[in-house]
Amino acid sequence: MKALVLQRYGKTGALAFSDVLRPTIKPDEILVQVYAAGLNPIDNMIPKGDFKPILKFQLPATMGSDLSGVVVEVGARVTRFKVGDAVFASLFDLGTGSLAEYAAVPERAAALKPANLDFVQAASIPMVGLTSWQALTERMQVKAGQKVFVPAGSGGIGTFAIQLAKHLGAKVGTTTSTANVELVRSLGADEVIDYKKQEFEDTLRGYDAVLGTIRGDGLEKALRIVKPGSTVVSLIGPPDAAFARARGMNFVLKFVFSLLSRKIIRLAKQRNSRYSFLFVRPDGRQLAKIGELLQTSRIRPVVDRVFPFAQAQEGLAYLEAGRAKGKVVVQMVQP
Repeated sequence: MKALVLQRYGKTGALAFSDVLRPTIKPDEILVQVYAAGLNPIDNMIPKGDFKPILKFQLPATMGSDLSGVVVEVGARVTRFKVGDAVFASLFDLGTGSLAEYAAVPERAAALKPANLDFVQAASIPMVGLTSWQALTERMQVKAGQKVFVPAGSGGIGTFAIQLAKHLGAKVGTTTSTANVELVRSLGADEVIDYKKQEFEDTLRGYDAVLGTIRGDGLEKALRIVKPGSTVVSLIGPPDAAFARARGMNFVLKFVFSLLSRKIIRLAKQRNSRYSFLFVRPDGRQLAKIGELLQTSRIRPVVDRVFPFAQAQEGLAYLEAGRAKGKVVVQMVQP
């Protein structure tokens, strides 16, 4: 079968299409014919070696995390799925990839595709949906009436996290460019800052939670808008010692991550806030709950562009340019 494969780490020429063996599934896995695969910013970071200390890939490795498709084979111990089921899943951090014609998916990572979504829409959901769910419900424990700041509201994470926060009853603040103000308002954002015209830290106040999605000094600026007792969850770092401990890393990495996060933790404590770094984990049962929200249209997918499988690298380049409104998806099987 054909797959987009990471051959070696490097800034250029790291990815190439290859003919690889169709996966052989384990007893607790399903084999999925991939109909579509969602792209995520980390798909552009991994080939450059940015995550070598954290993610262990056995090269050559198939790229991609998010997928939707149809089950064509089930392992002996699988009970939740059968051949012919339409599913979606995240394979992130599982040592396998979704930018391929077929993928072996652990049963625990998959959920039935919401019937009201097509395969492209479903493939856009897993990573942004699970990241938002784990950040807002587990780490932040967002409650009705609280204020949540989600910067970059028109991006993949932003478009989903705004909707989930609103579903949880929160008031949502965000940033975006002039062209996307109406989009984020349509998703439920209450306070919208056009970053081309003003600085969010000069306007917003009294926030209970911040979702860190922007590199640079965005986290430090966000600490100016929170109130005492707030929670700051970062998706872009710096990683902290708690993250290193949770992944069983050695003493050296624990020490390095504690140094990297020392400044932001200190600044957060000065505001009586809690800081943590979140690394999303695949979870089929959480994905099924997210699917229920999608099925009832309480949350809707936002897809910017769809690229055919042969143009997957062009899709990655488009995503890396940073102008996508919502998600970028690669389509393997045409409807």
